[in-house]
Amino acid sequence: MASTQRVATKNERAVTRDSEQKIVLQPAVDSFENGNAIKLFADLPGVAENTLSVEVDDKTLTIQGDIAFQMPEDIESLYADIRSTHYQRAFTLSGELDTTRINASLANGLLTVTIPKREELQPRKIAIAAG
Repeated sequence: MASTQRVATKNERAVTRDSEQKIVLQPAVDSFENGNAIKLFADLPGVAENTLSVEVDDKTLTIQGDIAFQMPEDIESLYADIRSTHYQRAFTLSGELDTTRINASLANGLLTVTIPKREELQPRKIAIAAG
């Protein structure tokens, strides 16, 4: 019997854990920076809050989530573009960011992660004393 090996597409990647290969989806992420923080916007359609994990370990931010969808019992899937139901993506964070004050919110499949810059690195206005 010939074995088939699935190749990951451009928005997926193969992850090998414990001698088992698993295909995971890499969510599309946009990032923006201002003087006070960096914001990440990750597309996670189908992911619910209870299946989402946003973690920071040292300087690595990891986003993971599982798509939760219900298929009616009397329907069988003939074809699916998405064969994996697990999202995962990791980012290396700069030392100028305050990882103790990261916050995240999920609304309509869009995860917003705000990572503030350390206070001492944020722009500040200097008061000018009259002469």
